Amino acid sequence: MKRSLLVAALLVSTTAAAAPAGDPLEQRVARLERLMQSQGLMEMLSQLEQLQQEVQRLRGDVDLQGHTLEQLKQRQRDLYRDIDGRLQQLEARPAVAPSAAAPAPAASDAANGTGTAAPATPAAGQAQADAARQAYEQALTILRQGRYQAAADAFRQFLAKYPDSDYADNAQYWLAETFYVTRQFDTALEAFNKVVEQYPNSTKLADARLKLGFIYYEMKAWAKARAMLESVQQQYPGSTAARLAGERLARMEKERH
Repeated sequence: MKRSLLVAALLVSTTAAAAPAGDPLEQRVARLERLMQSQGLMEMLSQLEQLQQEVQRLRGDVDLQGHTLEQLKQRQRDLYRDIDGRLQQLEARPAVAPSAAAPAPAASDAANGTGTAAPATPAAGQAQADAARQAYEQALTILRQGRYQAAADAFRQFLAKYPDSDYADNAQYWLAETFYVTRQFDTALEAFNKVVEQYPNSTKLADARLKLGFIYYEMKAWAKARAMLESVQQQYPGSTAARLAGERLARMEKERH
């Protein structure tokens, strides 16, 4: 308290010394109050500036987090849009026509009463093909329902039971898709590579190579992603896979990867 009074007295005396002679005491006190007020304002301005800097820093952190979150949301949207588009573009393979009926018995056999009509049941090979087609379509139905784990199990069972089926390449591709859409990228990478290596003549080859590029992108293996996507553009010009590869390459360029 004494120290405060001393400081005030010093300020009064300093102000008095600096003031012109003949100024009333009230004017000197008013000047002292203005001086003290200005010092308080300076402190407030300093605090305000610090608060503004802190707000700017926090705003920068929020902007960065928002950008990161938006990138994650975009990747998720791409994943779901891609799987939905693939499912909608499924090419329905024509069902195998039923086997022709057995030829009619010869006229002589009919006349003798010895001709017997052969049963119109399909051959064993045809029955196997029909069973494979039905199993494949059931697995696809599960996949369309978004039951990815169940779909993966169904495609695994299909490939184990019908490894030589005409649908084997498609089944392997959609098995890989179940891993990709659930972000099991290591497993998806291996599964898509099987499409490329085991079914070089598959109609799913371009799509499988595209997905390999996408997976490398998700893994941040930028060089591998770029090389794979560029190869899709070069080998399958004009295709949907080439267009999607170009879009992802454009995004990589924008993101400076």
